Amino acid sequence: MSMAKVLSVNIGTKRELREADLGITGIDKRPVDGPVAVAAPGPRGVGASGVAGDVICDLRHHGGDDQAVYAYAREDLDVWAVELLGRELPPGVFGENLTTTGVDVTGALIGERWRVGSSLVLEVTSPRIPCRTFAGWLGERGWVKTFTQRALPGAYFRVLEPGPVEAGDAVTVLSRPGHGVTIGTAFRAFTTEPALLPDLATVEALPEYDKRKIRRALERRATAAE
Repeated sequence: MSMAKVLSVNIGTKRELREADLGITGIDKRPVDGPVAVAAPGPRGVGASGVAGDVICDLRHHGGDDQAVYAYAREDLDVWAVELLGRELPPGVFGENLTTTGVDVTGALIGERWRVGSSLVLEVTSPRIPCRTFAGWLGERGWVKTFTQRALPGAYFRVLEPGPVEAGDAVTVLSRPGHGVTIGTAFRAFTTEPALLPDLATVEALPEYDKRKIRRALERRATAAE
């Protein structure tokens, strides 16, 4: 983990996008220089991004305390660059706030805690689920299906201890829960492998809206089996 670090901190600005539900989006994130403050933004529907200066337009579906920060690994962007026939994928192109290197984002456990830099502490909450805004922004045909099948979703985080972050900051994994449910497992459970949902049912660190989704799915399954 000694090589784990933030390659860039990426901030989004509002721009028009036809495929976005509101016709505008903050998915276009670009690297910025210097330290950026990170703090819990408030509950979903009210709070936006936890990264100062970052724009989130659709507060119904994005942002809030459980999606305060989104991280994506440079290594996974490089995988996509090959699969998309050499397309250039600069930091922030997937809408991530933190582009990382040296840390397995897909393999991070729900509830895993990271110290980033000297004082910022983040907790892994959930995988990113692709939407039509993401597909419209990338402009790749069949992108939602392609992204789902590859299952490299990146991770959302809540902020446990606020602090600044900047490019070059070290990422240290402070703790890992014992349940074994990774971002990759959660993503597959929510998308292509619903049989995995029972594995998520007791994971405390999941956002409440995900817990409700899991309970409803398991209740439907139990009713169908009667």
